Amino acid sequence: MAAVEMAQLDGIGEGHRGEKLAKFVAAAPGRDYPPEIIAAAKGALVDFVGVTIGSFEEPAAKATRAVAEAWGVPGKAQIFGAGTTNAAMAALVNGTMAHCQDYDDTHIGGSGHIGAPVWSAALGVAGERGLDEKAALSGFITGFEVMAHLGTGGIRGVGRNLQQCGFHPTGVHGVVGAAAASAAMQGLDEEQSANALGAAATSASGFVASFGSDSKPYHAGRAAWNGILAADLAANGFTAAKGLFEREKGMLAALIQDNRAEIPNIDFDDGWELLNNGYKPFACCRATHASIAAAHKLTAQVKGRKVKRVTSKVHYNAPFSAGKTNPQSPLECKFSVAFCIAAALEGYSMVGTDFTERMLRDPAVQAILPNVELLPQREQPQFEAYLDVWLEDGTHLQSETKLFLGHPQNPMSPEQVHAKFMSLVEPRLGAEKAERLLATLYRFDEPGALAETMALVRA
Repeated sequence: MAAVEMAQLDGIGEGHRGEKLAKFVAAAPGRDYPPEIIAAAKGALVDFVGVTIGSFEEPAAKATRAVAEAWGVPGKAQIFGAGTTNAAMAALVNGTMAHCQDYDDTHIGGSGHIGAPVWSAALGVAGERGLDEKAALSGFITGFEVMAHLGTGGIRGVGRNLQQCGFHPTGVHGVVGAAAASAAMQGLDEEQSANALGAAATSASGFVASFGSDSKPYHAGRAAWNGILAADLAANGFTAAKGLFEREKGMLAALIQDNRAEIPNIDFDDGWELLNNGYKPFACCRATHASIAAAHKLTAQVKGRKVKRVTSKVHYNAPFSAGKTNPQSPLECKFSVAFCIAAALEGYSMVGTDFTERMLRDPAVQAILPNVELLPQREQPQFEAYLDVWLEDGTHLQSETKLFLGHPQNPMSPEQVHAKFMSLVEPRLGAEKAERLLATLYRFDEPGALAETMALVRA
């Protein structure tokens, strides 16, 4: 490896990572954002609101909402589809809802699902403290950038290695992103911000073994809850360790103990990570998407014919995050590349309404499932897949995905974004209110949009 590359990985000349994070957060109130970043933040908000409302009836959503109602904590922050409570409790419920269907955004660099913990924290704090749209947008952007910079790195980066070690990046760095958003919106100074981020880091967790259960979306809600708590503690004089974000003796050294992760430098002047956010056309783990897209290309040729064998060359992390071979519930199906390939070959669109007992028990899908083999490729990015299908009659079919839909370089079209939002929101709000809400979110940087949004999403 070249000397320059080694210096970058080893952090030579980088300075103290924790100080950079705290400075960035403390400077948020006076920061001006370019139009494309405001537009990207509003796009993330559209996706967040859609998947949150669309998950109202999911079991994890019902459970967290029931707890919020039972605890009866007073406050001004809005729970989507329910009443008001304090910022942390609202963020817990909304953040959990947003991740229930695994239909929410994913950072392409591997930092996880950023919208769920960070937007839920930003909206919760804005509601509780009576802050405006500008403050909410600034809080979200700040939290997004902090979380993304901590978890990025691509194939060999932090997020992918956390998954291989059994940790969910959303649970690990989501709490820090939520704390950054809350600290920025409260106007905490550099020292207070450092304490907020440190307090958040020491409560970071979330296990990949939880995937396919209600605990996975809870990772996002709990991260938002703990992030707000950390910022509130820091605002009241709480102190935390300052070295948790450094390369040695910090959280990464504890979580990734074989030193295999390539840890990028933290450089907030090197472009906006928000532009590397991705959105899902399929309501399942992102590790399944490239294979689904490849399988869809073969649906017409496979339908009604017996499949003898299927192989898919996938990203090396796919077995860690979506390697279930015999899913026993619709939720577990979302974390099975093999099942998603089988269902896609049989013509399922893989949107939220597809993941039901009917699809799980479909005899045609179940017939293909045992014949699917994953071939993990260490150097292959997550957005690629290469599919081979052998039919019983000897036919050999091939398909590939070079760049799945929803990647920043292959974004969903405005029509596709609209269709996804309406499919999630219209069943609960009706067509007229859903369209009004979408229009309001697209002008969220205008005065009054926050209040109108909360009025439309309340019970």
